[in-house]
Amino acid sequence: MSAQSADVVIIGGGLMGAATAFFLRRRGVSVIVLERGLVGQQASGTNFGNVRRQARFLPQLPLANRAHAVWCKLPELIGDDVEFLPSGHIRIAYTDEQVGVLEKYARDAREYGLDLEMYGGEAMRARYPFLGREVRAASLAPADGHANPRLAAPAFARAAIRNGARVFENTEVLAIVKDGVDFRVTCNDGREFRAPSALIASGAWGDKMSAQFGEPVPMTPRGPQMAVTEPMPYRILPAVGVATKTLHEMLYFRQIKRGNIIFGGCGRGPAYPDLLRAYVLPEHTLTQFGQLARLAPAVARLNIIRVWSGIEGYMADDLPVMGASAKVSGLHYAFGFSGHGFQLGPGVGEVMAELISTGATSTPIDPFHIRRFDTVEAQPAILAAPI
Repeated sequence: MSAQSADVVIIGGGLMGAATAFFLRRRGVSVIVLERGLVGQQASGTNFGNVRRQARFLPQLPLANRAHAVWCKLPELIGDDVEFLPSGHIRIAYTDEQVGVLEKYARDAREYGLDLEMYGGEAMRARYPFLGREVRAASLAPADGHANPRLAAPAFARAAIRNGARVFENTEVLAIVKDGVDFRVTCNDGREFRAPSALIASGAWGDKMSAQFGEPVPMTPRGPQMAVTEPMPYRILPAVGVATKTLHEMLYFRQIKRGNIIFGGCGRGPAYPDLLRAYVLPEHTLTQFGQLARLAPAVARLNIIRVWSGIEGYMADDLPVMGASAKVSGLHYAFGFSGHGFQLGPGVGEVMAELISTGATSTPIDPFHIRRFDTVEAQPAILAAPI
C-alpha cells in the first residue's frame, strides 16, 4: 500500500488541528488530518465553551485578540453557525482583594487592546440582578461571549474538507518518524502518510508524541467537571466566572438561548488518556451547586439533567506548547492548552498556518515555545504504542 502524501500532516482533529487545516487550505497548502476518533470528540467538544479574553496571561492576549477577530467572522468564514454569542463575559469578585485584582488587570489589559468595564454597587445590581449579595464587583469584557464546543471543531473540519483538505477519522497513529525529508506516519489500519511538515495537535496525548522527538514536557491529564440544568427563561446573557484564589470558589456558568444553564469549575477530576476515560466526581457537582447558590441563587434552584467530563492536558505552567520544534525541522506543536484553549482555537489555527507556510508569524507566540522545557527529563517511550 503506497503512502498518501501532502505538504502538511496534522495529528489530531480537535479545534486546533481542524482550524489549522482550514487556514492552510486558504493559503493553498495541501494537508492531511489524522484523528483517532471523531473530529472534536475530545477536549475540543467537552469544554465549557467560553470565548473569553479577560483573565488570560497578558502576553497571550495578542493571540486571543487574533482569535476573537476570527470568531467575529463566523459563520461567514466557514459557512457554519457554531452558536457564538458575543454577549459579554463578566468576572466577579467576592472580596476587596479580588476587586483590586480585577481593577489592576483591567488597567494592564488596556495596553494589549482589551477594554474592560468595571461595575460595582447599585450599577452592578441594576445591570446584573441575578448576582448574589456577596458579589462586590464585576469586570465586563463586552465583546466576549460563548459558543457551542460540540459544533466548532467539526464545522472547521467540514470547511477544510470543502476547500480540499483530507480528514481521516477513526485513524489511530501508531508511530511518527522523520524519514529523510519527510515525516512518515504509520496508522492502525496499515496506511502510511508522508509530508515534509507535521503538526502535533493531539491535546492530552501531545506530550507522548513530542517525547518521541526528544522534547519531553511536563503535562498532566485532568477532567473538567461539567453539568447542564433544565431550561429557564432566557435572561442571563453574559458568561460568568469567579475571580478567586480559592479552588472551590472557581465556578463559571452561562445560559444558552434554549434556556439551559451550563456550568463547571470548582476543581477538576481524574482523566486517563490511555483508557480514553474521564470522570465526573459527585462531590464536585455538589460543591458547584453550593457555589451557584452563592453566585446566582435563582440558578441553583434548577434540576441538573446531565453531567460530563473530558480529557484535557495541563502544562506545569498552564501555558500551551505552540510553535516550531526546537530540535526537528518541519515539526510543529499546538497542544497543552490547559483548559483555556477553546477561545484561542481559531487564532491558533490561523497563526500555525501562517508559521508553517511562511516560517514566521505576525502574532507573538514565543512564550509558548517548547524550548522552555529543555531541562525536562525524557521518559522512556514505546514507539509502537497507540498515541
